[in-house]
Amino acid sequence: MKYKVALIPGDGIGPELTETTLVVMNAVQKKLSLNLEFIELEAGDACLERRGVALPDETINAIRNSHVCIKGPVGETAADVIVRLRMIFDLYANIRPIKAYPGVPCLRDDIDLVFVRENTEGLYKGFEFTFDDTAIGIRVITRRGCERIARKAFDLALKRNKKRKVTAIHKSNVMKKTCGLFAQVCREVAKEYPNVNFNEQYVDAASMRLIKEPQNYDVIVTTNMFGDILSDEAAQLIGGLGMAPGGNIGDDFALFEPVHGSAPTRVGKHTANPCSMILAAKMMLEWLGEKYNDLLCLKASELIESGVAQALREGLTIPDFGGKLKTLEMGEAIAQKITESKV
Repeated sequence: MKYKVALIPGDGIGPELTETTLVVMNAVQKKLSLNLEFIELEAGDACLERRGVALPDETINAIRNSHVCIKGPVGETAADVIVRLRMIFDLYANIRPIKAYPGVPCLRDDIDLVFVRENTEGLYKGFEFTFDDTAIGIRVITRRGCERIARKAFDLALKRNKKRKVTAIHKSNVMKKTCGLFAQVCREVAKEYPNVNFNEQYVDAASMRLIKEPQNYDVIVTTNMFGDILSDEAAQLIGGLGMAPGGNIGDDFALFEPVHGSAPTRVGKHTANPCSMILAAKMMLEWLGEKYNDLLCLKASELIESGVAQALREGLTIPDFGGKLKTLEMGEAIAQKITESKV
């Protein structure tokens, strides 16, 4: 099957990461005879400067006509790009795996958890206004939003088949209505999954326990802003945001990206870690494989992760991790591992 992949290079180090990721994708395509057509689109700060709009209508329409989308990081216009795309395509689940890889400075080598973050509600809905000298923000939490993100978390726990554990993180002791609804719905959904262990933690305690005992987590489900903050914290346990991919997933469409920003101070130095976007491409192929029952895409996903792990294990990496390679060179090393692999 031929897949149309909408591709947004983004801003800052985004184009460098995109170029590097395409080197890896070309290697896996040749290895497995995959048929992916990448359609490059504009969005972000540079697009705003050139065209007066951060997310042009033709970009939105091209994404609609694709099977999936992958994007690099964007800068100050992130809310106008990724947040808007999440709303337009109802990408209600933000999936952020946090996994320790060999050769990377990690707190522990057995960290393997995933955040399932509600992606379209909460304070990030953007309902803010001012009244005299007071700024007010409205936190929107709906039963429907809670139910579908909770089910996504429990389904993922079954699919991962590891600890089969879901931890709901909230602050219902203070935000009794909004977090109260989220916690209540998570408890209700938990009853539908008797084979999955369920527990709850307040967000302040969870922020501490993520550092103290990350090995005890499996799937974490939480609200929009809490998930954004906690997943960035957790990324530091496995080598930083350069090791953190993310997927924005709805019922019919998905968009994948590195979770970090555009890092303008690193532009042109070619030292940015490309693993975040390469692993996002891995997630993209896994999603395509599952949605279209395509075993070739699933195999390609496995090959990319294996190539990343082998390169890291052998020290074929950027200076941040003690290596000597530039961003593109690391991508080429990963691509070589894929080429040499036995399928």
